[in-house]
Formats: sequence, structure tokens, C-alpha cells
Amino acid sequence: MAMTAVQINSTYRTPLRTMLHRVERRRKLEAFMLVLPLMLFILITFVLPLGRMMFNAVHDDTLLTRMPRTTAALREWDGHDLPDEAVYAALAGDLKEAGERGTAATIGTRINYEFPGAISQVTSSVGKASKLTSGPYKAALIEINALWARNDIWSLLKRGTSAYTAYYLLRSMDFHYGPNSQIVPLPRDTAIFQDVFVRTIGISLAVTLTALLLGFPLAYLLATIPLKTSNLLMIMVLLPLWTSVLVRTAAWVVLLQQRGVINEVLMALHFISSPADLIFNRVGTIVAMTHIQLPFVLLPIYSVMRTIPPSHLRAARSLGAGQFYAFWKIYFPQTLAGIAAGCLLSFIMCLGYYVTPALVGGPSDQMISYFVAAYINEDLNWGMASALGAILLTATLLLYYVFGKLIGVDRIKMG
Repeated sequence: MAMTAVQINSTYRTPLRTMLHRVERRRKLEAFMLVLPLMLFILITFVLPLGRMMFNAVHDDTLLTRMPRTTAALREWDGHDLPDEAVYAALAGDLKEAGERGTAATIGTRINYEFPGAISQVTSSVGKASKLTSGPYKAALIEINALWARNDIWSLLKRGTSAYTAYYLLRSMDFHYGPNSQIVPLPRDTAIFQDVFVRTIGISLAVTLTALLLGFPLAYLLATIPLKTSNLLMIMVLLPLWTSVLVRTAAWVVLLQQRGVINEVLMALHFISSPADLIFNRVGTIVAMTHIQLPFVLLPIYSVMRTIPPSHLRAARSLGAGQFYAFWKIYFPQTLAGIAAGCLLSFIMCLGYYVTPALVGGPSDQMISYFVAAYINEDLNWGMASALGAILLTATLLLYYVFGKLIGVDRIKMG
């Protein structure tokens, strides 16, 4: 059907810029709809859990919701002497309600986090407080259990008037609240997490550097030999990735044990006279983790080396440079982007290792993920688990930020 004069005039009257903007908006909308499922997947499975973890690290409303009368009465307490009779009356009411609702264990568990052994005292107090019919409640509750005569317990309940707490983050850094809610270091016999974080970073650095020392020469070999041969060798490098981390770690348990293959070969060759301790220590942990991390360091370096023209080295040699000098001054600087990418990826992955140190490491080789898992699976202490995870995440983001400032994120090449 032929267009009318009015339609033709309307079509040609529309500016070209407006038409281009419409087409561009349509293309952006189509592109957004294509990536929308991936964005939702990342939001649901990654961003929201991380946000929840960060929230749990500072949020705990157990005392606020389970002991509403006591926390409300404590808002005016100055924190010096023991609270007055009205506060103890509120405590008696909360303990009676806890007995009726069956929440005594929840209250005791929360107090037990900061005062080990308090859970049994709280539950017994709940049972005895249900028999109190009239005051004075202060003397009666102190007689029931001396726990309620401790100023530090009341300081804890005072902090419970807020739904947010810094206890878990402080505990994760080996600090805690003192008797008057001041922040003090933990005793040396119970302070473990600073050492655990240092250990986690140290093992991650050792594994990353070891993987770099092994991976760089291998990547150079793969980049310089004929493509057909390098592809065959690359398959051998990638072959371990087709099996799970658990299987590869279990294989190292077989190899490194005292009567394992490695010890038997070393003794047969008379390098050692008795089996060496290669497992359940730092050596076994680093060896097993390096085997897993080697491809992640090698691949970015290899991908960068494949793009370096061989003519660069030949030009340097023709101008009088020695073989090592030409390699160090011309070739090596061009591989720094791949080295940076591989080391950063490996180090960040090592920070979260759990299975390998748990199987081949000793008690002094467990990394921070082991304690996160223990708090989740054994203690059911989501606050401590979230705080440890939040600190580890913050350290990783800080590392990435510093790396970006020093090296430049735009220089990283993953492949």
C-alpha cells in the first residue's frame, strides 16, 4: 500500500539523530535483557549471600528480642554498681517467659559466647526463677545463681540493648569486651586468630611463589616449542583440573604418607634412611596446594608469552645483548601482566582453601576457612563465622585495591 503524503512528510520530518537514539536504546535494551539472567544469578548466589554475611558479622538481636524487659530496664543503668531492684524484677520476668517459651538455651548460648560455661547457669536460673512469685528479686536471683551478681554479665546485657554488636569482629581479631565494656586484648592462651590470619597469608604466599617458580619455566617451554607439541603438553597440565580437589588431595595423602610412594622411592635410592615426615605438616600442605594451583598460575603467563614476537629477542641479540640479558630486559618485562594475573588469582584462591589443609596439614597448618567451617557446622555460631569471612573478604578486596594501584588492573591479562 502506498504511503500517503502526510506519512511521507512525517517520516522524513523525524531528525536522523532521534532515529539513531531510538535504535541505540533498542539495542541497549536487547543487550540488557540478554545479560539479565546472569545478573540475577550473580545477585542471588553471590551478592546477597555476601551481604548477608557482612550483616551477620555485626548484627545480633538475641538479647534484645529474648530479654525485652531486661534490656529496656538497662537503658538507664550507668554501668558501675549492680542494677537496682527494678532491673532484677525485669530479669525475673524474662527468665520466667524464657522457661515458658523454651528460649533459655538460646539466651544461654549467646551469653556463653562471651562467658564460657554460662549456658548451664542460665538454664538452671530459668528453672528456679519460675518459682519466684514476689520480690525482692535482686537478692533472690543472686541467691539462685551468683552469675547475676557479676558486673561483667550486666555489661553484656547492657550491650544487648542494641541489635548491633562489634563483639564478633573484635573476637575475630583477638580482642573482647572487658568488665566495663572496654575493648581489651584476649589472653595469649585464647588468642588464636591473629596467628591464623598470618598463617593463612603466609601459606598462600608460599604456594603462589612456588607455583610461579614451577610454572614460569614450563610456560616459557610451552610458548617456544612447536604448537603441536605444546598442545599435547598443555593437555597434561590441564588434566588434573578434570578431577575434583578432594580426589587430588587424597592422592597426595597416598603419595606423602610414611610408607607412601615418595618415601619408598627415596629410601630405595638411599637418599634417606627412614621415612620422612611429608604429611600432616606444612610441607605436605604447600606441596598439595601447589599442585592444585599450578595451572592457574601457568595459564595466564602462557597466554601472554604466546603473544610476544620471537623477533624481539632476535633483535636484542643482533644488537649485542647476551642471551640472559636479552631475556631479562626484553622478554621478561612483557610477561609481567601474565605473572601478575596468575599470582593474584592463585593468592586469592589460596586464602579460602579448606579441604587440602584439613586433609594433609597438621593442627598448626589449618587456615581461616577451617575455623569458619567449624563455627558453622559444629558451634552453629553464625556471628563468628560471618565475622571471620568478612575480615577475609575485606583483606582480599584491600589486596586487590593495592594491587590495582601499584600494578594497574588494566594490565592484568587472564588469557
